[in-house]
Amino acid sequence: MSLLSLITFPMERDYALTGPERQNAIDNGLAGAEWYRTPVDRRTIKALMRRSDWPATRDISIWMGLLLATGIGIVLLWGSWWVLPFVFVYGVLYASAADSRWHECGHGTAFRTRWKNDAIYEIASFMMMRNPVVWRWGHARHHTDTIIVGRDPEIAGMRPPQLIVICLNFFGIVAVPQSLAAIAQNAAGILPPDEADLIPEIERSKAIRVARIHLAIYAATLALAIWSWSLLPLMLIGLPRAYGIWLLLLMGLPQHLGLAEDVLDHRLNSRTVLMSPVLRFIYWNMNYHIEHHMYPMVPYHALPALHEEVKHDLPAPNPSLWHAWSEIIPCVLLQLRDPHHFIRPVLPPGAGTLQPSPPY
Repeated sequence: MSLLSLITFPMERDYALTGPERQNAIDNGLAGAEWYRTPVDRRTIKALMRRSDWPATRDISIWMGLLLATGIGIVLLWGSWWVLPFVFVYGVLYASAADSRWHECGHGTAFRTRWKNDAIYEIASFMMMRNPVVWRWGHARHHTDTIIVGRDPEIAGMRPPQLIVICLNFFGIVAVPQSLAAIAQNAAGILPPDEADLIPEIERSKAIRVARIHLAIYAATLALAIWSWSLLPLMLIGLPRAYGIWLLLLMGLPQHLGLAEDVLDHRLNSRTVLMSPVLRFIYWNMNYHIEHHMYPMVPYHALPALHEEVKHDLPAPNPSLWHAWSEIIPCVLLQLRDPHHFIRPVLPPGAGTLQPSPPY
């Protein structure tokens, strides 16, 4: 019996993309449906959607500079207790910060120049142990069918919640082996049914080719570690995905955890949490998550301004991560006994209702 079988529990519903819930979502008009969006003046939203190379160039330069500096610190101080602060910071920058760069560049909105978005997306995908082809199409589906069971491949808060898995993944204990297994499977030319459901036929050979490149780099890093009889190569490439991911989960799980499934209103299935400037730099403003889902083509650096435009129509944001988790934890504990329980955000008086969105 494998470790994964020991820590995986029956779900109330089938969250697979090829299971019976897929057809239920289609039959109920939830697949590819029209979503509510808070109306924003056309001129204003066009200005907010305007792309620029400068903010991302600045932020990527800071990020990579810090990665380089802390990585050099790890190499120079390896074998000393003084290396631990450098390992701590490097891991957070490698994993937690890479995820938001992966995300925004995958949308193609971080930079105005396309090749810059593509380059950072490929680098960050490798750092996060994600096949960039599979995840590009998967994330597009996540935005089309957000938290629609049987359609969204990124539902993290399944019901009842797999609390053991969530806790272990703060250290990558389940996710890292799963990610490596998925890459190895792709490299062997295999696309599981859920991935085949997402990826067009023309893109599948690319998904296999990229997986083989990623696997070759990981294998070379492992071989170097064995040859040198040192963990150092793995502490710089690969292992940070495990030991540095905790902050991403702390910031990222509140995006949707504990909220409604199968609704066509991002105000009911997504959460905006106010964070400090340091966390917003690491997270690239994805804490403005309702706003991001309503208008995903607004670049990360314009999300605070978008928040000001739409906040009158949104539930009050959680004022801190602590506040967000203080409502999430009781909810997921209740879901262990009652999978139908979820948080119902309070919309402000006069809030809008579902209607066709303007074609921006």
